[in-house]
Amino acid sequence: MAENRTRHGHGPGGPHGPRGGFQKPKNLRGTVGKLMRYLGRYKPLLCLVVVLLVISSACTVGGSYLIKPLINDYILPGDFPGLARMLCVMAGVYVLGALCSFGYARIMVHVAQNTVAKIRADLFDKMQTLPLKYFDTHTHGELMSRYTNDIETVSEALNNSFGSLISCSLNFVGTIAMMLVLSPLLSLITFAMLAVMMGVVKTIGGRSRRCFAAQQKAIGEVNGYIEEMIEGQKVIKVFNHEGAAKEGFRQRNETYRLAATQAQAYSGSMMPTMGNLSYVNYAVTCCVGAILAIGGTGFWIGDLAAFLQYTRQVSQPITQIAQQVNTILAAVAGAERVFEVMETPPEPDEGKVALVRVTEDRAGNLTEAEFDTGAWAWKKPDGTLVPLRGDVRFDHVVFGYNENQTVLHDISLFAKPGQKIAFVGSTGAGKTTITSLINRFYEIRSGTITYDGIDVRDIEKNSLRRSLGVVLQDTHLFTGTVADNIRYGRLDATDEEVEAAARLAGADSFIRHLPHGYQTVLSGDGGSLSQGERQLLNIARAACANPPVLILDEATSSIDTRTEKLIEKGMDRLMAGRTVFVIAHRLSTVRNAKAIMVLEQGQIIERGDHDDLIAQHGRYYQLYTGQLELD
Repeated sequence: MAENRTRHGHGPGGPHGPRGGFQKPKNLRGTVGKLMRYLGRYKPLLCLVVVLLVISSACTVGGSYLIKPLINDYILPGDFPGLARMLCVMAGVYVLGALCSFGYARIMVHVAQNTVAKIRADLFDKMQTLPLKYFDTHTHGELMSRYTNDIETVSEALNNSFGSLISCSLNFVGTIAMMLVLSPLLSLITFAMLAVMMGVVKTIGGRSRRCFAAQQKAIGEVNGYIEEMIEGQKVIKVFNHEGAAKEGFRQRNETYRLAATQAQAYSGSMMPTMGNLSYVNYAVTCCVGAILAIGGTGFWIGDLAAFLQYTRQVSQPITQIAQQVNTILAAVAGAERVFEVMETPPEPDEGKVALVRVTEDRAGNLTEAEFDTGAWAWKKPDGTLVPLRGDVRFDHVVFGYNENQTVLHDISLFAKPGQKIAFVGSTGAGKTTITSLINRFYEIRSGTITYDGIDVRDIEKNSLRRSLGVVLQDTHLFTGTVADNIRYGRLDATDEEVEAAARLAGADSFIRHLPHGYQTVLSGDGGSLSQGERQLLNIARAACANPPVLILDEATSSIDTRTEKLIEKGMDRLMAGRTVFVIAHRLSTVRNAKAIMVLEQGQIIERGDHDDLIAQHGRYYQLYTGQLELD
């Protein structure tokens, strides 16, 4: 099994898939309830939003009804002073509606942005509590899409769709009510046309959703291909495969174009179709209404003008509601995926014993220290401080990343305080897995791992990991200064301690040749540095942490032989007095180890120091003499 289990890439649709296609939420009521708990902090503002929406809708519907008295009572009789007063009343109604619309829109923006900021913060906080196993089984793109696509759809729905859905519903109900008041007969014509419109919305909307789903799949493939090609540019150029890369992109781009064209065609046909049906309805209503007005049935020109205004308005809420429902369903589905992450069980930690930094007075009494003293102790639940020695033992440990496969078989080993233990073996033999179990990145299936005789499951994870310095083969540098990246090993380290750690790792020389020395800003994972320089900073970071136990996972594999010789003394100083676990590819780096464990297929097949293993003429001897490759 590959030991570097972190997966990269993007899930379906990539982190920036189109918003037109979405997966319906599995638990609509439950997810809406969780969203409402976030919105519950803004109950007074939401109540004010509802009041403003009601007033705004009343002004929209009522303003149209005022056309009836405007024509019947003032225009036809020729009452110009009354007409002027009525126009002022209508203007006041529409201005009030506009102010209310502006008010609720501004309030919803405030509520929406604060709500999604809280959701985003809670999601990030939650991810810090999840075990590494969760990140092993979810791609980076999949997790990033929770922060981008999913939360963005929630933001969009709260910003616009929430208020629009309520407003359109109120407008629709109010418009239907006023049409019935004005003319039940003409209302029947409108209702018949509304039934046709709803059928069109259902038909076109269903096809549009299917086409958008195909478009989302296509853009996901395009995004994934582009990302892969950008990351593999060096390989593409080395093997002269630019033509094949362009052809692969052309095919995927054409598939996306066809899917997007069909999706946008259906989506774009919705409004024109609804508009034309609205015009048909308007024309029929106008003809029938004119006959009624001329026939002297008590239905006047003013009634017809107001009714025709409602006829033009009644179809708009239907289209807008259909669109807003799609947006809201997409937002709820996105929120559901976010809440799934939030509801993932956190990394278990039942530890009660803590590791703390301590100082010792002349009488030998230990006290906790808030700064780096180089001394550590166990703090038991009763407050007793016991000096830490650094004794690590595996006793018949069995482990597998899943129940169906066992990676480590009955591993037993020990590292006494100050000893250097090395692991060698083929790729996938289980070397990195062993070191990942010491700091409880994963939980063992059976057996025990003890630290100074204390089961690691009884130690608080934070303090356990703080006492373990790890130098990984794959370096990762954060955006910030060189000093900040070294200080990541211990955030309260002074500038002097940072520089001392760099000297210890052999990184001080090249750092001082950077444009701004320790204050040089790194970005892009330290892309301006060589792989060896990045690894030196990684080693300096571990030195800054000043831990009692050190784990070096291929720590010098990215450093050339000359550089390795230059920092060998610094590494020796770094390892002095510490319990050290070394995973080595170059066997020359582990010759001075107290014990060397040779692993194969999750089992220790040989153990001993360098001379013992050479004398055995076994697997280690073959590896060391070049008769067998590590890979």
